[in-house]
Amino acid sequence: MAKKQTASPEGAAKEGQAPTAGKEEAPKKAPKKAKEPKTKSDASSPEEVAAIKAPSPQAAPAAATAVATPSQPAPEAKKRGRQPGHPPAHGKKLKLHLRNIQEKLTKDGPVPVRRAITLLKQWKRAKFDETVEVHMALGIDTSQNDQMVRGSVPLPHGIGKSVRVLVFCQGDNVAKAKEAGADYAGSDDIIKKIQQEGWLEFDVALATQDMMGMVSRLGKVLGPRGLMPTPKAGTVITAGSDVGAAVKEFKAGKVEYRADKGGNVHAGVGKLSFEEEKLAVNVTTFVEQVRAVKPSSVKGNYVKSITLSATMSPGIPITV
Repeated sequence: MAKKQTASPEGAAKEGQAPTAGKEEAPKKAPKKAKEPKTKSDASSPEEVAAIKAPSPQAAPAAATAVATPSQPAPEAKKRGRQPGHPPAHGKKLKLHLRNIQEKLTKDGPVPVRRAITLLKQWKRAKFDETVEVHMALGIDTSQNDQMVRGSVPLPHGIGKSVRVLVFCQGDNVAKAKEAGADYAGSDDIIKKIQQEGWLEFDVALATQDMMGMVSRLGKVLGPRGLMPTPKAGTVITAGSDVGAAVKEFKAGKVEYRADKGGNVHAGVGKLSFEEEKLAVNVTTFVEQVRAVKPSSVKGNYVKSITLSATMSPGIPITV
């Protein structure tokens, strides 16, 4: 008979069989399943569902911004154009023209008045009737009260501009002022109109001497605008003077002048459409008047330079 083969415990273990020594076999562990990703529907509790649905505090403002952004129009690109305080760039032709003029002025130096007027008419570019202006640099110290240059001068051929004249007067002078060509004349009624309504539809204000006490109340309104009547400017009509004559002078073209902080005097003396002879007479009259009011305390050269120009033209140094 064949003998039964008994397997040793070592051999049984090698063959993968449990030993038969009365020991219980250990239960086999089931293989682990791969975890599936949780979704909103797989949340185990209502709190987790609410936490998933609720946005984070950092995302809330971003979401609000995202909602509000589409309703707002997109910002437009900044347009490039004329900036305040900066003149537009000159073209090549204009630059060349101005350069040639400057070279000519530098070469010629100061020229007579009539020659300067001829040049201004030749260089005219603007489509409107330009104003001819005189600029005088004076050797005065404006910080000294006794060196202040100020006054008015009637020009023989006017300034080519209609001037609105207001006269503060009373009694018979009202009728005389209106007969002479004054646009407005009166006393209390006009003063109240300026104080209460801010009415300033006039270019020159004259006042008789007896009205200056009432007119002085308008100093804060008229002073900064250069409309306050003053004896130095010739806009105060003294007692015994003819009101009508004063009105006619300003209506015809009486020009006021006053030195600025730099000691310069500027004034318009006519239009470029005037005849050359008329412009020359106006320029000469104005320059001689400024020379005549030279302060006694000024030492040295009183008139440093005189320049003639139009509204849109370069300045031309002149000799008078």
